[in-house]
Order: sequence, then C-alpha cells, then structure tokens
Amino acid sequence: MLRYWDGGLDQETYFLSAPFFRGLESRHEVFSAVFAYNPDTLLVRGQSGNETIPGVLVSGEYFQALETPPLLGRYLTPQDDQPGGSPAGLAVVISEDFWKNWFNRAPDVVGRKMIIADTPFTVVGVMPKRFFGADPTQRPEIFAPLSADPIIDAPRNHIADGLHSWWLMVGARLQPGVGLDKANAELLTISNPILHEAGAEEPSFIAEKEKVNFHFLAEPGSRGYTYARFLFRKPLVAMFGMCAGVLLLACLNLASLLMARGVARSRELATRLALGASRARVIRQLLTESLLIAVLGTAAGMAAAPLVSHSLAAMVSNNWNTVQLDTSLDLSVFGFAALIAVLSTLLIGLVPALQATAGNLNDHIKDGQHGRQAREQRRILPRALMATEVAVAMTLVVGSALLATSVVRLYKSGAGFDPNGLVNIAFSMDKQQLDGDALMRLYRQLGEGLSHQPGVKSVSFEFIVPLSHRGWDGRYATPAAGTHRLFMNAVGPAYFGTMRIPIYLGREFTWNDTGDSGLKIILNQSAARQLFHGQDAVGQQVTNTREKLSYEVVGVVGDAKYREMEAPAPPAAYVPMQQDEQLKPSLTAVVRIEGPQGPLASAARTLAAQLAPSIPPPVMTTMDDVLDKSISAERMMAMLAVFFAACALLVTGIGLYGTLAYATARRTSEIGIRMALGARRTGVVAMVFRENALIGAAGAGAGLVVAMLASRALASFLYETSPRDPWVLVGSVAALTLIASAASILPAVRAARIDPMKALRTE
Repeated sequence: MLRYWDGGLDQETYFLSAPFFRGLESRHEVFSAVFAYNPDTLLVRGQSGNETIPGVLVSGEYFQALETPPLLGRYLTPQDDQPGGSPAGLAVVISEDFWKNWFNRAPDVVGRKMIIADTPFTVVGVMPKRFFGADPTQRPEIFAPLSADPIIDAPRNHIADGLHSWWLMVGARLQPGVGLDKANAELLTISNPILHEAGAEEPSFIAEKEKVNFHFLAEPGSRGYTYARFLFRKPLVAMFGMCAGVLLLACLNLASLLMARGVARSRELATRLALGASRARVIRQLLTESLLIAVLGTAAGMAAAPLVSHSLAAMVSNNWNTVQLDTSLDLSVFGFAALIAVLSTLLIGLVPALQATAGNLNDHIKDGQHGRQAREQRRILPRALMATEVAVAMTLVVGSALLATSVVRLYKSGAGFDPNGLVNIAFSMDKQQLDGDALMRLYRQLGEGLSHQPGVKSVSFEFIVPLSHRGWDGRYATPAAGTHRLFMNAVGPAYFGTMRIPIYLGREFTWNDTGDSGLKIILNQSAARQLFHGQDAVGQQVTNTREKLSYEVVGVVGDAKYREMEAPAPPAAYVPMQQDEQLKPSLTAVVRIEGPQGPLASAARTLAAQLAPSIPPPVMTTMDDVLDKSISAERMMAMLAVFFAACALLVTGIGLYGTLAYATARRTSEIGIRMALGARRTGVVAMVFRENALIGAAGAGAGLVVAMLASRALASFLYETSPRDPWVLVGSVAALTLIASAASILPAVRAARIDPMKALRTE
C-alpha cells in the first residue's frame, strides 16, 4: 500500500488525490502495477426503481495487481479506465452474489446492460465470491471504472477537483525481485517530480509541501488497507495484552494449586521413584496431567470462540455499518490455540513437576506431607506465585480503571452542543434535477414540513455532521493576523439555536443570506481570536485565500467539537447553505425533538417522496449514535478492559481462596493441636487470614509499581486522565483488597471451626 508523509500534519496519510495517483501510475521502475480504489454507493436501476448498491471505483490496473481471475468474462483494464470508457462504452464487473441476486446466475450475463446513475454500463465480467478487493472489511457488489466518478457521483467530480480532493486509496504490486527498501528509495526519488507535475498550476501548494518534506512511502499490503484496522488496531493490541494477562493469571492459579497438590502427593511420587521410575518419566506423567487440563480448557475456549468473536464483530459493526468482519475459525486460529495449549502446559505444570520430584526420597517416604521440611521449604515458591498473581491482577485492574475513567471523562467533556434530542436526517440530492436556488427552496420546504411534525422544536440543515470523522477546511486571512486554516461547515437558518451552540456576538443566518446578499460567515471563538486577536469580529472582513473572495463576519459562536471527541474544538467557520459553491449539495436536516423519534423517520420518508420522488429515502440517525460512533474505539476498549479486569479479579479471588483452602486443609492437625492447647478461634482466624493478607499486600504493592510503569503505554488512549491518577490507583487497590479479603476470610473461618479431637484423630 502507498501513502505519503506530510510533515505539516506530522502524520502518514493514506488518501491521495487523483493527480498524485496518476503520477504514480505512470511509473513502473519498481512496480509492475499501480492501482487506486474508492468505496462508493451506486444508484442502480432495478425492476422496482433505483436501489443503492455497495460498490467500488477502481483504476485500470486494479485487477491486474490483485491477480484474481474472473469467474466469467474479463476484468476491467486500463482501456476501460478512460473518460467515457473504452471504444465499446462504459464497463463494470459484478460480484458473484450480485450475479446471483440480480441476474439469477444467467450464463449470458456478460454483455448485458445495467443502468447506473441513469447511464448504461455493460457487464464485462463476474468475480468469484472469494474475491472482495483490497479492503477486507468491504463486500462490494459492483466494480466500476475510476474514470466514471463524474457520472456515478455527479454532480461531484473528485477527478476535476484535483489536488483539493483526497479520496483515493493507492496500492501497487512490486516488480519481481524488488523489495520494500528499494521501492521506498525509488518513491523518495520520484516524490518531488510527481509533486511538481501534480501542482503545476498551484505553485503555492508545491512550496508548502516542499517545506514539510512531502514524500511517498510503501508498506506491506498483502492484507489490504481498511480504516477499521487503522481505528481499532491499537485498542485490539492492548486488549490482546490484557487477554494474555488473564491467561497468565489462570496459569499461575493452576500452578499454585498443582504445587499444593504435589505436596500432598509427595509420598506417592517418592514411592514411584524408589521403585525405579526415572525422574524424567514422573515429570512426563505430571506434565501429561497438566496437558490434559490445558487441552480441556483450550477446547472449551475454542467452543466459546465463535460466540465471542461474533460479539466482538457486532460491537465493531454496530458503530461502522459498512464494515463486514470475517470471524470464522481457520487453521491459523487452531494453530494459535494449539500453541497456547502447549505454552499453558509448560507454565502450569513444569515448575510444580520439578518441585514435586526434588528432594531426598527417604525424607519424602518417611515424612510425606506432614514433614516439617516439606512444609517449610515448599512454602516460599507458592507464596511467590500467588503474590505474582495479585501483582498481575493489580496491573490489569489499574489499566482498565484508567480506560473506563477516560471514557467517562470524554463523555462528560461535552461536544460544544447538546446532543440529547437531536436527530440527523440525511438527504441525497445528487441524482435529482434541481440545483442552485431551486434546490434551496426544496430544502426550505422540507424543513417547514419537518417542523410541523409532533414534538419537533426546531429544524435546520448542515453539510458536515459534527463528530462524523468527515471534514472540510479552508484558509482565511485578515490583514492583521495573516492566513489561518479553519474547519468549515455550510449550515442553514436557526442552526445554532437547534444545536444549542451559544451565540456570543452578532446573529444567525437567515433565508435572506443568499448569493445576492453578499458573502457572509460566522466564526467560532477560537477562529475569532486567531483572526482578530480579541477585537470585535462582527462587521469585519475575512478573505478566502484560495478563491480570493471576501466574507463579512456576521456572528461569533461558541466552540464545538468538529471531527472527533478526543481533539479540542478547532478554529471553525460557518457559511450559509444558500451560498455553498456546490450546485447540488446533499445536506442533512438537524432536528431537535422531544418525545418519540420513530414517527419522525416515517414522516421524513413521506415528505421526501412527495417533494422529491427521485431521491432515495432519507436516512435518520440520532446525534447520540453519532457521538457513540465517534468514540467507538475508546468505548470498545474500555468495555473489554473492564471485562478482563473483572475476569482478573475473579481468577485472583478463586486462586487465593483455593490455594489457602487447600493449604489450610493440609494443616488440619496443626490447627487442631493449637486449639487443643488453648488457642482462641479469633486467633486462628487471624493467623490464617494474615498469611493471605501478607501475600496480597506484597503482590498489590509490586503490582502498583508495575501498573504505574505500564500505564504509560496507555497514555495515548487516555483523555484528561493521568496514568498516575490517584483516585484510580486508590480505587484499584480497594477493589483488589476487597476481593483478596473475601477470598481469605472464608478459609480462615473454616479453619477456626475445626474440632481439635477430630483433627488429632487424623494423625
């Protein structure tokens, strides 16, 4: 996969513009094929009208680079990726599922016509079901030429937008014998020539990119690229670490129990050795017993794996509806499970087996489990294991508490507007006939119709839905402050009142703010401070440096989060929707409603069908859902972390209880003698409880130190939360102390109930 480095943004960016892609496509020094693609939704005419079908726009070398032969016909070629298509016309390739659902697997499908965006396309091939393209989370049903973008996405034209539209994912296949190092060296060489070719008409753009060391980079692309992987990779890696921590806890738990059991079996094992069994054979027997435990546990885990993986996939897909994850079990999963089984066997069985077969045989046979040497010399290692278990649990609990606290603070930080009761209704106006003022009148009619629905308090429109990870920016300047980058949005009348964004100076937009009334703009507080240094901005002029247009500032409003919740509200500006440069903008109605929202969705569809019958049904989402989706990675990570922390507390509690209960049962005669000699029950409880308390305190102290060091790795996931937050640390210690105390008090109370006479009879 190819990307570029932009020092101005201090990040590697995967989306390229068409001029950059075409520059790369024409160079084959190290690449046998260079391709680009962009997932899209295609409007396809069916028997009952237009339907939206998931598809992808691909360049001419896309299929050549991916090297998957078609099931029928041929795939798209560079001749198809030309304006207007090949001499035979516009062509598309369809998926096997689309062939089945739309053409009933007709053998003569190749050559048939399809109407996409009111334009005829010819089916030239069918791709097999196993082929899903370069994005493993997408399942496109139609592959259309990249050059058809002006037709399919009309009136938008990403190709004509050139350097101002960054929309393409780009990949390449290396020439035989060429490695990544050589490819990156070549990309570094050709980056500047391509930059000058692409930006020939914009010298300022070239100068800006040269200042920030602009260059292309290559990375392994065998698994394709997906935004979901970019978004969830770090959280899932962190979760994998927590999962490994829980596995380690379970292994320590079982190892402690097996060591205690080994003490009880010391006479048996010593007898086996005395009768001629080699130590290696006895160790092999004990490891086999451990392997049986590990295999049974692994089998249970594999049985539960489909349910867990489907739940995890659903958690991701609920927030990203277009993402489709393959959670089926394959050989790699079974291989990993087998590796875990072997590793677990070694972790839980090797040390207990070595300890159980060590020492003097005569002492073992003579003293057995009651020997003072067996009791004293074999207590240190089990205690160390239990202290380690508590330390690991403390690390997991602190990590999960930090993540959960961060998400709570992120929710409470506020977005700069009130999302409660706010509904977004997206209208797709691309393919209908109206534009300009006529389209604005249609939007006004839609807004008035929605405002008359039950429970609706106010209605407005917006081009960019806040926190949707979409963005649009521009460069604006004033004589005193110079040029600054502002995030932009086109909004309708009553927008700030509907969103409940405070207006500090000036006014809102009205329906009279048209193209004939002079260009208007509203700044947020951050933008006003940047451009006017605390002076009154209302009535002042700002200039769009790209378009050389001057705007009058008519208002200053509060800051609001723009693309994501984690980032502070950026300097932003708003322009009237009536002055948007797009001919057919697809806007979203933002509606504030009290009461049930279900009837509003039905009313919006009915209203759209009456006023604009040629557009697809509008899509309604709540602002709360948008907010949840914007922090889906953080929320998923916090939920899984809390789950793993709960597992860690449960495993630790069971381990402490089981080990202490087993050890206490081995000391029945000792406790009986103590009580026969006058020891009080409270003293016995304190004696037994004290042992686990010391283990827990030592483990908690060590775990707290480790957690404070390890929590630095979570710093990039935390929002307004210090990795050493005292309240989180105190709460984690309290939770673990409570679990350890509960696990320790039960064996202690049971020990205090021992009847001295019965205990002595067991000797």
